Parts: sequence; C-alpha cells; structure tokens
Amino acid sequence: MTFTHLDADRHPTMVDVSDKKASKRTATAQAHVKFPGAVAAALRDNGLRSPKGPVFDTAIVAGVMGAKRTHELIPFCHPLGLENCRVTIELEDDTAVIRCTVSVHHKTGVEMEALTGASIAALTIYDMCKALSHDIVIDSVRLLAKDGGRSSYALKATP
Repeated sequence: MTFTHLDADRHPTMVDVSDKKASKRTATAQAHVKFPGAVAAALRDNGLRSPKGPVFDTAIVAGVMGAKRTHELIPFCHPLGLENCRVTIELEDDTAVIRCTVSVHHKTGVEMEALTGASIAALTIYDMCKALSHDIVIDSVRLLAKDGGRSSYALKATP
C-alpha cells in the first residue's frame, strides 16, 4: 500500500500538486441534526429561532466560514480560494438536513471543504439549540458527490 501523505522517511507531508492540471472541482456534502420533537416544534413555532437567535441563518454563515478555513483545521489540506460555497438547510420532520456545495478551479479537490462546511453548520445548530435540549444528535455526515480532477463520485443510495 502506498501512503500519499508520507515522505520517503515515512514522515507526514503535504501532497505535491504542482504537476497536476487545474480544473473545475466541485463537491457536495451533507449532515443531519436530529432534534427531539419538542425542539423541532419550538423551532417551527418561532420562525427557526432559538433563544440565541436565527438558527439556520447563523449556521449557514458558520458553514461557509468553516469551508473557507478548512486548511487551517485539517492537516495537509491545501489552502484554496473557494469560488463558490453554498450551504442550505431544510427542516424535514425532526431533522435539519444540511447540504454544503463548494467549487473551485484548482489542482486539488474540495471534498474536505464541503464536509467541513456541513459539519460546522451542524455544530452551530447544536450550539444554537442546546439551551432547548442536549438530546440533539448530529449524524450522517457524508460526501454526496464530487466532480473534477481524476475521478467523479456520486452517492448511489441514501440510507
């Protein structure tokens, strides 16, 4: 097995992308935040606001900020000047469904940026709602699709 992030002496290193061709790269990730029924009802009744303020609007801003700063959080992620980052959040029954789509014209992909954006948005929702309940569950953080570079990927089925 070849380890891409180890040098000849088996020390951690960033992957050299200098010889790669720049192309448009896009990735979409998703996360779920499951609420107790009373919390979901309170959010609906209060225009998606908690005692801390507008929950989904705040999470959208946080998700975009997180995606843009992924290289500061994940070792060996290349710093990317994201050209687009869109975070959407829908309340479906008792679950907030977060989607983060990121795109860039670069030599490396944006999967980690999309996953980070979705994760930070989910954590922000938890923080904004924890005064209502600590029985909130973040789960199903996953990559839905990526395009560009050497390969493309699309999740075949959603569990």
